[in-house]
Amino acid sequence: MSTTRPYSPGDRGPEPSGASGVPEGDAAASAAAPASPASASSASAPPGDGQIRRLSFEGASGVVPLARDFTRQALYAWGWLPAATADQRAAAEDVLLVVSELVTNACLHAEGPDDLWISCDKKVIRIEVSDKGAGQPTPRTPHRASRPGGHGMFIVQRLCLDWGVVRSAGVPGKTVWAELGAPA
Repeated sequence: MSTTRPYSPGDRGPEPSGASGVPEGDAAASAAAPASPASASSASAPPGDGQIRRLSFEGASGVVPLARDFTRQALYAWGWLPAATADQRAAAEDVLLVVSELVTNACLHAEGPDDLWISCDKKVIRIEVSDKGAGQPTPRTPHRASRPGGHGMFIVQRLCLDWGVVRSAGVPGKTVWAELGAPA
């Protein structure tokens, strides 16, 4: 598990747009979406490349339940829900929990989230939460289960294949990303 690697290991390499994994043209199109209290957009990638969804939190309140609902809708659209088996149901619940933890961390430590990006291919779902915070998320060490609070990044670390933080030079804030395996 990583908090320093700017992108996940494997053959994908650095993200072309710096954080979201969306090609430059798609990121610009999504960013041009109407500025409603919480605007959502969906982009379909070429076949085999998966799908990408974006939720902007600009002007929104109740962002944690909003993020969970948005993610749940994406999981239904991508066939993760309704789950046919207990393992598939657990995988979907893990995704919802990780989204909740990342968005909550942005609320508690970074003046709230800016955007939520979710992308899915056949093997991995990637969650990205961007904010304007300067802090570096890390799991509390040593982890003490009996202490209240401080469990969010520990949970993310335990549930995810990998996670990390991306910062863009000259731009305030960061994007915290996490990847979970798709259910079998």
